[in-house]
This record gives sequence, C-alpha cells and structure tokens, in this order.
Amino acid sequence: MEIESSTRRHVTETELASLVQRGFGGRVGIDGWRELTGGTYNAAYAVTLGDGTELVLKVAPPPELKLLSHEVDLMRTEVDFYRRAARVVAAVPDVVYADFDRDLIGTDFVFLSRVAGTDLHRTRDELTPAQLAAVRGEIAALAARLHTVTGPAYGYPLRGSRSWQPSWRAAFGAMVDDILADAIRLGSALPAPPDRIGALLRRHADVLDEVDRPALVHFDLWDGNVFVAADPAGTVRVTGLIDGERAFFGDPLAELVSLTLFRELDDEPEILAGYASAGHGRLELTTTARRRLTLYTIYLYLVMCIEGATRGWHSPERTEYERWLAGQLDAQLSRLDQAGRA
Repeated sequence: MEIESSTRRHVTETELASLVQRGFGGRVGIDGWRELTGGTYNAAYAVTLGDGTELVLKVAPPPELKLLSHEVDLMRTEVDFYRRAARVVAAVPDVVYADFDRDLIGTDFVFLSRVAGTDLHRTRDELTPAQLAAVRGEIAALAARLHTVTGPAYGYPLRGSRSWQPSWRAAFGAMVDDILADAIRLGSALPAPPDRIGALLRRHADVLDEVDRPALVHFDLWDGNVFVAADPAGTVRVTGLIDGERAFFGDPLAELVSLTLFRELDDEPEILAGYASAGHGRLELTTTARRRLTLYTIYLYLVMCIEGATRGWHSPERTEYERWLAGQLDAQLSRLDQAGRA
C-alpha cells in the first residue's frame, strides 16, 4: 500500500543541483536521479553523479511540521546511528555528506552510499524457507553486533528529549508517556483510553530494571529496511540495514519486535540462534524477558497506530489497516494484562 505522506519534502531538479554542489563541488554534475518510493517519513532519491558515483539522497521533513514527540531531528539520529554502527558492522550505508544548516532547502539532508540488492519485503516470497531462515539468522547476528555499541545514557538521543535518562525504566516510561500524549493531542483511536494503557504498562515497569546497559538499538528492522542480494556463490546475504532514524539506546531485546513484525518469535528459532552465533551474548526469553518484549511490542504498535494522523493519510485502505492494527495492539494489551494475573 503506497501512500503519499505529507512529511516528504520533495526537491526540484534545481534544488538537487544546489545540494550536489554543496556536498561535492561545482565540478561534479548529475547523470541521473529518480525518487524512491516505499518510505513514509523522509523523501528519498537515487542519484548518480557525473563521475558514476551512486548515492541515495534523503531529505528530512520541514522542521516546522508538528510530528510525534520523539520525531525530533531524526535525520541527525540516523547519521549518528550509521557512524556508530559502521564501527561494528559493514552492512550499513556510508555517510558521504550530511548537512544540517537548513540554509538551502530549509531542512536537513544527507547523501548516503547506495546499498546493493533489494529489500527483503519485496524478495522474501522468492526465497526458499531455508534461504529465508538463513537471512533472518544473519540479520539477528548483525543486530547482536550493533548491540555491542554502548551509549552514554538511555532513550532517544535527541536534543531536549525527555526520554534521555540515566535508567532504562525512566527512559522507556518517558517514551510511553510521550506517545500517549501524542494520541490525546491527535485524537487517535486506540483500543483503550490512553490513561488506562499507561497505567497497565507502568504496572509492569519493574521488569525494565533488568536492563543494565544502554545498547544501540535500531528498532526498525522490518523486512523493508533490510537489503539482500546473492553473492558470487549464489548464497543470499544481507547487504544493508537502512533507515536508522528510529534508533535509541536501551534494551537489546527490543530489537526483536520489528525483526519479527506481526510474527511470533517462537516460530523462528533461527533468530535467537543467529543472534547467539555472533558471539556477543544470547537473548534469553525468561518469563520477565517475555513481559519486556510485550511492553516493547505495545510501544511500537502505539507508534504505528498514531503516526498516520501526522502524515496526512486519508483513504479507506488506510482506515481498514489502522482498524486491523488496533486489533493487534489490543491483543498485546490483553497478553500483558494476563501476564500480570498469572
């Protein structure tokens, strides 16, 4: 379902030329460019420079837009994520040129190296079950390496973020409070009143105290943000993890939510096995760990249920999708509530 988002700041050919000149000088021309579809936040373009260099240009939404509370300077978060991640994994784009001055087009932009291959969302049906399991295990192993990066605090690394806290319980609590405040501000339809959802999540906040290190978490590793391609031997391998703007520092277990989006982790043992194969520790699904995982699933579903109100999405298909998504959220809320009664 391809939907135009009001957050996309499109550029003209003249504007593109000015961005290329800023980043690479006047002697480098543009051989070709086209807009990339599929994303719902930034505008993105495939750009080929005159010297043959293939890049992706990402343009942030206009800064004056009122978005979700955590959506502050996300392009800066993305650039920071790639630079940190590149120290431990090769499968992230290179930051070729980033500009946060906002004097050319009024917003942030970045040129990234173009990742080879195709996203897994479009190609997974072409893979055999064994190939898909191997790819999912490889993604998990890459995530394990990402999680070796430790941040200076917990939460979203954004300027002025209330979630930037000395403990994971405090950080995640602020993240939840912000998204529920967004739901009230935007009049979003949820399966329960925001105050009741917040109260339920707070009743289980003690399990967050098990997290003792702020690990770098991508938190958006659904299949559309994972690129794959066959190597010379014909083995399908991961070539890139993209769209790191949702990253935060927190519980590594939270990574499993988007990695298994709308699927059950217990049905895919290759994920935990792949994570352990990286040699940087294991993710143990204890009873309290499963409650943490449910907390993070609820948080992600809240974001997904609410973000459409800031994107200008209005269509019967979108309405039906959000109704279905609210049902998924309701099931997770019930799961958490039952865990508290067990």
